[in-house]
Amino acid sequence: MPFRASADEYSFLLEHVVDFPQLRGTEKFEEATEDLTAAILSEAGKLCTEVVAPVQRDGDLHPAYLENGVVRTSPGFSDGFKAIADGGWIGMSANPEYGGMGLPMTLTTAVNEMMSGACLSLQLAPLMSQGQIEALEHHGSDAIKDLYLPKLISGEWTGTMNLTEPQAGSDVGALQSKAEDNGDGTFSVSGQKIYITWGDNDLASNVCHLVLARLPGAPAGTKGISLFLVPKLIPDADGNPGKRNGVSVVSLEHKMGLHGSPTAVMQYDNAIGWLVGPEQGGMAAMFTMMNNARLGVGMQGVGVAEAAYQHALEYALERKQGRAGADGKASIIEHADVRRMLMTMKAEVFAARAIGLSCAQAIDMANASKDPAWSARAALLTPMAKAFGSDTGIAVSEMGLQVHGGMGVIEETGAAQFSRDVRVTAIYEGTNGIQAMDLVARKMMDGGEAANLLLDEVEVDIETARESFPNMADSVWQATETLREATDWLNEQTDMNTRFAGAVPYLRAFSRVLGAHLHLKAALAGKGTPREALARFYIRRLLPEHASLLVHAQAGADDLYAMSADEFAT
Repeated sequence: MPFRASADEYSFLLEHVVDFPQLRGTEKFEEATEDLTAAILSEAGKLCTEVVAPVQRDGDLHPAYLENGVVRTSPGFSDGFKAIADGGWIGMSANPEYGGMGLPMTLTTAVNEMMSGACLSLQLAPLMSQGQIEALEHHGSDAIKDLYLPKLISGEWTGTMNLTEPQAGSDVGALQSKAEDNGDGTFSVSGQKIYITWGDNDLASNVCHLVLARLPGAPAGTKGISLFLVPKLIPDADGNPGKRNGVSVVSLEHKMGLHGSPTAVMQYDNAIGWLVGPEQGGMAAMFTMMNNARLGVGMQGVGVAEAAYQHALEYALERKQGRAGADGKASIIEHADVRRMLMTMKAEVFAARAIGLSCAQAIDMANASKDPAWSARAALLTPMAKAFGSDTGIAVSEMGLQVHGGMGVIEETGAAQFSRDVRVTAIYEGTNGIQAMDLVARKMMDGGEAANLLLDEVEVDIETARESFPNMADSVWQATETLREATDWLNEQTDMNTRFAGAVPYLRAFSRVLGAHLHLKAALAGKGTPREALARFYIRRLLPEHASLLVHAQAGADDLYAMSADEFAT
């Protein structure tokens, strides 16, 4: 089934669910009018549907490969990337001073999700550049910004982020890469990095790496880490790619999915680099890039979920199986269990998409208003957007396989690719377990203030919906109050292991309640339409999961440690 980008769905969400009009009411984003927003979504939708989506299968069947030290990309990827770059889509939210559009992150998030659904392997290339652009805008010197930003924004050059090493995954502070001051404003960077997405390519004339490394005498752990910009080709006096730097691709990983996205092992041997931000300020600079990347990864999950849903829906409409109807055969969409799966897929995609957009909206409002409350809202929603979005991608893709029955595991149908491609989104940019731990620890350092403020707003919206949908509103209200009680309990726990033991179910329960709230808002705006039916399905059948999740979240850690490590093997 040809992929159809969800431009119309985003128009509805922006105007009626996440309150984009509030954002365009700020001075910073007043030019993001309803007409401009509609035009951007429409054009991006055409790009994703007509240009990006057609290369999806080629990326899976003809993976990127390493040839004489250069990564060769999948058929069609070069033309696809050029269309993305020429359309200005890489620099949507970038500073106009350097060639960006200066548009809200909320719009960039919508476009990136549509692009992820079209072809996640290709979308990862501009996403990496967007993250580097943001980091350099905030932390790069004027000289670095003047040289690199216009080329990254235009797509002439691409960017990467280099954190992980063989011995340093989530424990970034264990890295061993080193940097030496050359005394001329440059540094020599040496070390090996693994899992580097789009670590090399033949799409752009240069590849620019942001690399974490430690200077001599710097303290151990994350506090002693600095960040360096290390280009593949060192720019000459005119800013053009010059001589080859001490950067090489050792190998490409053989992955279960995302075959069109080259994941490289990178070697740095006295490579020339430039410091980004202050010495030992590497983690702060990198987190500028990573926080929005976490939102981006969550929306990758949503994009793949949308594509998997569309694929399963077409199959369900066409596949004849079982006795029903006047002719003795019916499409499998008439069977109750297939209906259950398709309704679940559609409802989950909406919830995860709306949560991700709400997070992006909070980021933009924090940027536009400088109000700490919006910054706290964005911080609170980020781990949920990442974890719930990617979990949704995995679950919906798996359900899509089930809708296909035996044909789901036949590669020619393309259904399995969604599951293989999306699986890593729960792992990279911080595993979903780490996201949950972040939610119950760092994001609750305010004693739950940001969480309770959000729940207050949810209950205001519920009251608005009571007249139209009393039963649905009451269910969401009760769930919100149960979540509030669990949040208060969580904040009373001083033993962090008690919090961590229930972190994952707590994050999912919170996301379940937010999803119900956003479905309720959509039903109110689309009363008498299928949106009402979808909201009722979510609230009646999926929201009740929150109760058991919160029991799990408050169970403590004792039973997790009731067996010794050795006893796991008995």
